[in-house]
Amino acid sequence: MAEFDYFVVFAEMRTGSNFLEANINALEGLTCHGEAFNPAFISYPNREETLGVTRAERDADPHRLLGRIKAADGLNGFRFFNDHDPRVLDDVLADPRCAKIVLTRNPAESYVSRKIAESTGQWKLTNVKHARASDVTFDAAEFEAHVEALQAFQVRLLGGLQKTGQTAFYLAYEDLQDVEVMNGLARFLGSPARLESLDRSLKKQNPAPMADKVRNFDRMETALARLDRFNLNRTPNFEPRRGPVVPGHVAAADSPLVFMPVRGGPTEAVLDWLAGLDDAGREALQHDFTQKTLRQWKRARPGHRGFTVVRHPVARAHAAFCDKILSTAPGSYIEIRKILCQQFKLDLPKGDPDGGYTPQHHRAAFLGFLGFLKANLAGQTAIRVDPYWASQTAVLQGVAGFTLPDMILREDRLEDDLAVLAAQVGKSTMPTVVQPTDPHAAVLSEIYGRDIEVAAREVYARDYTGFGFDDYAA
Repeated sequence: MAEFDYFVVFAEMRTGSNFLEANINALEGLTCHGEAFNPAFISYPNREETLGVTRAERDADPHRLLGRIKAADGLNGFRFFNDHDPRVLDDVLADPRCAKIVLTRNPAESYVSRKIAESTGQWKLTNVKHARASDVTFDAAEFEAHVEALQAFQVRLLGGLQKTGQTAFYLAYEDLQDVEVMNGLARFLGSPARLESLDRSLKKQNPAPMADKVRNFDRMETALARLDRFNLNRTPNFEPRRGPVVPGHVAAADSPLVFMPVRGGPTEAVLDWLAGLDDAGREALQHDFTQKTLRQWKRARPGHRGFTVVRHPVARAHAAFCDKILSTAPGSYIEIRKILCQQFKLDLPKGDPDGGYTPQHHRAAFLGFLGFLKANLAGQTAIRVDPYWASQTAVLQGVAGFTLPDMILREDRLEDDLAVLAAQVGKSTMPTVVQPTDPHAAVLSEIYGRDIEVAAREVYARDYTGFGFDDYAA
């Protein structure tokens, strides 16, 4: 017998509940019927009825619709906000046959997002080209009322669950980008269905930093000075969480060193150095680790060191563009290339570049690619955030999920940093790093300009701040 007869998503406006519903509905056997008990409409704006119950019938007896939701085929549910029909809340909250999902978001972010939606009239975004932007004014009294309503509702939910001995599946706004979390929700609901990828039809609407969205941001900071938990100055992060990618780690033939590559970086140069450190060929390097075998490797080598190398964001984005988008060679991303040409208007040659593809063409196409990356890393496109252009911060956070690197080296001083690393494991001599480590550096130097730097900083703000990158040295 199934554990639940129906489910409810307790959420609020601008918390990502539309995105959550879209992914719930993508799971076979699960159906979420929107805001079924919103006093202003039934389930969705302009909807006349839900499961055969009209809005008037629901308003007269909300339990009539609740009964239909319980009895519908599969497992059905709805979203419920703090201002929805209170007549069903106590019954739903006390019912152990109702699965509870609690979705929350930083109140400052949901408040500003709601103000922008009210200003622009855009409550959902399915195509980033149609995005409407607006900045808003922070009202301290209004925000205080907003927070009080949210807190009162959350306290009521928590008390109801505690008093009836129930638990809920808790989700933060940031968790919605993790397909494994969504599949964990499916498991919680008792569904055997699983998602291979997330529904990307809905796009992030306001991915800019808070300071760019609030006119009187300084006043907002002052008003909330005692509430630093809102972390207003952070750079928004909508990238999916990444795994440690242990099979990609490479260990030296004999020395106790393991390299944790960041794709799009100077990997080939580092692997040549690592092989030369023990006077071995590349074929002698150890790879294809699992978490188990890497642990065994570490236990057998006390004093081991793990390291990675980061590349300047401009150079890394350019390398990804040249190797994966501009090129049509095996290993390039032909389908993504087609989409970028169609949707983001990148003017690329039909095949590999020839004499007709000038530096001016290359510069314009690379700037277009950076524009795509800005939307892609903000979760505003249907295209995956590929490891070759994911932020290096996100990649290394994934690596840290299994083990932390002892050293994070920089490409622009790679030989000096590698010498320090080699000395730490007892090496007195080491091979020379072949320069240049970036085969696309000459082309990039020819097209680099301030507009490219500004565009890259908008895409990779976390990397610039976290790793201390200065402007690219062309």
